[in-house]
Amino acid sequence: MRYPKPLRKGGTIGFIAPSFGCAIEPYDSRFKNALKIFKEMGYKTYLGPNCYEASGIGISSTPENCGDELNSVMIESSLFASSEYDKSDVIITCGGGELMVEVVPFIDFDSIKRSKPKWYMGYSDNTNYTFLSNILADTAAIYGPCAPAFGREPWHESVGDAFKLICGEIDEVSGYGLWEKDEAAVETSQESEKENDQEIYQKNEQEEITEPDPLEPYNVNTKTELKYLLPNSGNEITDNKTVDKTENDEILSGNNPEIRAEFSGRLLGGCVDILTLLCGTRYDKVDEFLDRYKGDGIVWFLECCDLNPLSMRRAFWQLREAGWFRTAKGFLIGRPLHFEEEMFGADQYNAVTSILGDMGVPIVMDTDIGHLPPMMPIVSGALGDIRASGNEIKIKYLFE
Repeated sequence: MRYPKPLRKGGTIGFIAPSFGCAIEPYDSRFKNALKIFKEMGYKTYLGPNCYEASGIGISSTPENCGDELNSVMIESSLFASSEYDKSDVIITCGGGELMVEVVPFIDFDSIKRSKPKWYMGYSDNTNYTFLSNILADTAAIYGPCAPAFGREPWHESVGDAFKLICGEIDEVSGYGLWEKDEAAVETSQESEKENDQEIYQKNEQEEITEPDPLEPYNVNTKTELKYLLPNSGNEITDNKTVDKTENDEILSGNNPEIRAEFSGRLLGGCVDILTLLCGTRYDKVDEFLDRYKGDGIVWFLECCDLNPLSMRRAFWQLREAGWFRTAKGFLIGRPLHFEEEMFGADQYNAVTSILGDMGVPIVMDTDIGHLPPMMPIVSGALGDIRASGNEIKIKYLFE
């Protein structure tokens, strides 16, 4: 696995929009404030041509233009005619979105693999790159916040951790204890939120409306409660049992500090909505990746955006039957955007445990990964040493 160099003090942070750009509020204001903050911190910035674009369908521009923008910053000039590689040291994307999958055919992973690696950070729709960067180019990427998150003030600890990680200042992250339940600030699914965002920011002529401050920090208001499914241990801790949602298995609550899970492996995953689209395509080289890193095994980090409990369950079944999980050492499951929804007996827990519970590896659910902030920045492709105890979790990254 190849690991990029950290961002140096005074270096240049590049921004591109291979999915949505920062063309509407509140993302426009947050992005502009992020640029101001980075400048005040002493960093230079480079903006790709699509950062403020909204001319595409489900993405900032055409798939060809988005692919060209991405290639230009990730491929060295000797390999790509219109390379802008030297103009930035690291890349943070402007957002996620809906149809970055259409950009994938225009990404030159072969040339990216032959270029010096550069950190790329983003999440949600950016799974199309962060995941395939591992699979096709053996290059680590960061599944972490997009650019607008850095425009909120003050930075939440999770945003600070993401920046420290890209600067090489930390090699470990932890859960954050509280999360934002009621006002989920999803930085990436902009198209689905576009009408609501515009309504909020339009002035109502009949009554005075106080517009929300787009730069407000996360409103973390709910205590984190991790949920566990542990192999061969469910019956040993009976005072902690929640509802039996998996026919035969017990889901344990992290409110009991005696609950523990420790496992290690190479981190791989992202947004399940996207992974199911890539599964079975010509870009699905997961089987070869599993063989290359069979000595490590895989710790899968997975989170869902638009998928409801039934579609979550179908998605996990699909990936399991495709053989993706055959070398799994454990699973980290993020809080789904459809939190606490139930449909025909399916919920966010048995969607996971009924499908993956018989694999005999630890499963830790409702972790700080994904669309309900805050989120731990995950180095996709790195070796991860996972230590979970009660409602606390730590990930130690080993850059090997």
